Amino acid sequence: MSLLERAGAEALGTAFLLAAVVGSGIMGERLADGNVALALLANSIATGGALAALILTFGSTSGAHFNPVVTLAFAADGKLDWRDVPLYWLAQFGGGIAGVMAAQLMFAEPLVEFSQKARAEPALIGSEFIATFGLLMVIRGAARSGIGAVAAAVACYITAAYWFTASTSFANPAVTLARTLSDSFAGIRPQDAPAFIGMQFLACAALISLQRFSRHASGGQFP
Repeated sequence: MSLLERAGAEALGTAFLLAAVVGSGIMGERLADGNVALALLANSIATGGALAALILTFGSTSGAHFNPVVTLAFAADGKLDWRDVPLYWLAQFGGGIAGVMAAQLMFAEPLVEFSQKARAEPALIGSEFIATFGLLMVIRGAARSGIGAVAAAVACYITAAYWFTASTSFANPAVTLARTLSDSFAGIRPQDAPAFIGMQFLACAALISLQRFSRHASGGQFP
């Protein structure tokens, strides 16, 4: 596939991912009648299901990254040309914003509505490091078994991470930025997003460093 075709797949896939994240959050909150746990359950299941379907759909086209830190990790591992990274990132960030806008329109909400949902606690910010590191580790390990294994592993991991991380596992800079544009269940205040994004990139750097250390020390791989 050409770079433009791959970038188009990244934009479309990321858009549908964000539509699923934000749309299911709005629907879940409306139907849960104040039960936050039930709304989160709906949100996590819908996100996991969408991820599996989208990875299977676009995996053979672009690799189905839908995430700037995944793209960065693949480039650092020699599985993506560094020259492709900027367009991948542009597609992911742009697609994410478009997906949030689509969700807002589907539920008759303002096209852009900056979130007022505070996520500034240190525990939430720190958990983004764990969530992102775990996601990258799962992708790297599952990739050896093919795109079907990646789809299943990532869907299961993110569904679980919604519950075992304090932040509900954003684990994606494009997702984090896009979710600032929806004042809904899945939203995050714009002023809280930079700390989340910083931790996500820090986790990516940590995994890349650990992989290189492992190779240098023993000629092995991590995980």
